[in-house]
Order: sequence, then structure tokens, then C-alpha cells
Amino acid sequence: MQARRGFTLIEMLVVLAIVSVLAALAYPGYTGYIARTKRTEGQIALIEAMRQQERYRLQHNSYAEFSSADDGADGAQAQGFHWWSGTTAAASAYELDARACPGQDIASCVELRARPGTARVDGRFRDPECGVLTLDSVGARAAQGTGRCWP
Repeated sequence: MQARRGFTLIEMLVVLAIVSVLAALAYPGYTGYIARTKRTEGQIALIEAMRQQERYRLQHNSYAEFSSADDGADGAQAQGFHWWSGTTAAASAYELDARACPGQDIASCVELRARPGTARVDGRFRDPECGVLTLDSVGARAAQGTGRCWP
């Protein structure tokens, strides 16, 4: 009698079911990890933009407003501020802008915002847990969502 080689259909279906269950359990953790990583990208971009704002204020006695609308045809930025969070606009998760704090003028207070997944950056990225991240020149950190969004 000759020994059989290979797998039966039942064995293949059991393996496929086990792999499917493992993938279903791992996927939410993976997507959460990606969202946290991109959120950290946005936070770092806000902190760096605030450092740049403070340098600008020392030189001009005022903070600077900026947004993606300030982007020149050659990619030059007004006052040198980047409106994206990553290495390039297309690869970034957040679009940045700066405006005067509510009820104040731009000379005394600036609020930076990082908006996730806009049309000018990676539009596929969503962050329903935190939404828009903000940082102002007083040091207040906030988020639109309900999650714990800042360390």
C-alpha cells in the first residue's frame, strides 16, 4: 500500500479558518497602531511649527498665520512654514495651519491646528478618536475627539 501525500480539503479549510480568525483579531490592533503613529506625526509637526513660530515672533514681534493656501506655485511657503506634517504633502497624514487664538490678535497668541486626511494630504487617513489636534502659544493642547490624544 502506498502512502498518501498532500492535504485533504477539510484540513485546508481548518487552516484557512484559523488564519482568518487570527487576521480578524490582529487587524484592529494594526489599524490602531497606524493611527497612533500618524497622530504622533501630527503632534511632532505641531510642536516643531510652534518652535518655528516662537523664533518668528522673536524676530517680528508677532506670530505668523499660514495655511495650505499660502503655498506658492514653486512650493515655497510664506515665512517658511510647512502646512503638512510629513516629509511631503502627499505622504502626510495632517494638514497644518496657524491662526490667531480665539478672541485674541495674532501678535499675542497663535493657535496651530493639524487636520487629518484633508484633500491636500493623504485623504484616506481618518482619526475618529482624536480628530483635529490643536496647540497654542500658551501651551494648551487639545483635540476634537474624546480619546486621550496628547501624551
